[in-house]
Amino acid sequence: MRFLSLESMARPSLLAVALLCAPAWAERGDRNRPLAFAADSARVDEVRQLNVLSGNVEITKGSILIRADRVEIRQTPEGYQSAVATGAPNKRAYFRQKRQGSDEYLEGEAERLEYDSRSDTVRLVNQAVMRRFRGSTLADEVAGNTITFDNTTEVFQVLGGASSAAPAGRVRGVLTPRDAPASEPGAPGGGIGQ
Repeated sequence: MRFLSLESMARPSLLAVALLCAPAWAERGDRNRPLAFAADSARVDEVRQLNVLSGNVEITKGSILIRADRVEIRQTPEGYQSAVATGAPNKRAYFRQKRQGSDEYLEGEAERLEYDSRSDTVRLVNQAVMRRFRGSTLADEVAGNTITFDNTTEVFQVLGGASSAAPAGRVRGVLTPRDAPASEPGAPGGGIGQ
């Protein structure tokens, strides 16, 4: 697996633009960082405005890290971008990013991760888990079938269902007050399985 910079691709504009739109809660400096990716294959379709990275995909851009089996990136004629990252069988897609102005990180896992720049939302679909870390300590964790995060309002919604990451298809979570010490997963009150 070899990392390529976007500058080494012949026509990288669509891929670069799609991942430049870092969420509002994200580290602002990520927007200006170079994007690098590694995959077993890459396909660029300029006519359909579609880029497909397949096989052991890893994308980095500043503090952003995405790992998936496949990532499809599209652009509408109006200039809006969307990206869908899917995991391999029995392995979820993963993302991690630093939050602006703090030592906090958000990370998420799901069978499918979706980003839509028009609505500025991120959706984690099937076996969805989202975590917030303060440094290396787990502070918050939610799990369900689908987690939707609206970057404009900084509001998230968790829905249960048959493909929930929480037991019995329910929604589960642990939310730590901002001024309270975060707990370790598995500690009393910590972790989704509690």
